[in-house]
Amino acid sequence: MKKIKSFFVYLSMFLIIVSCSDDDGGNGGFSSAALVGTWDLVAVNVSSAVDVNGDGSSSKNLLDEEDCISGSIILRDDTTYQFELSNFNLTPITNNQYAVQCSGASRATGAWASDGMEIVFQGSSLLGTLQLSNNTMIKVVASELPGIATYVYERR
Repeated sequence: MKKIKSFFVYLSMFLIIVSCSDDDGGNGGFSSAALVGTWDLVAVNVSSAVDVNGDGSSSKNLLDEEDCISGSIILRDDTTYQFELSNFNLTPITNNQYAVQCSGASRATGAWASDGMEIVFQGSSLLGTLQLSNNTMIKVVASELPGIATYVYERR
């Protein structure tokens, strides 16, 4: 009986130690403090390369093709944000040619929250939920041309 009692004591201690282990799971997620700062738009990706500016070089990133596209997200430590993105339209012309027209900018402010793998923005239907990966935030749109596949932001 004494051996059975000892067994259950050791089993209980083992279960307590295991259940109190690190809950982060080593997933490499971001802490909220690590997200605070300015994030700049570095890519607006389309599903196949286009030559919008007519220089003979095609790219899947519209920022390589058009200077009028820009954007940024400022994340504050009080869990508020400020967002700005150039308004633009990507229009098919002929023979696999596309045109970009820029006009003004969209701005938003609101609250943000993160679980370390995603960041959710309240107050902006343009942002919604972005995926966190390495040093980037990625908004997946997944449209076919002439739409946008992803927006990619990098920390400044």
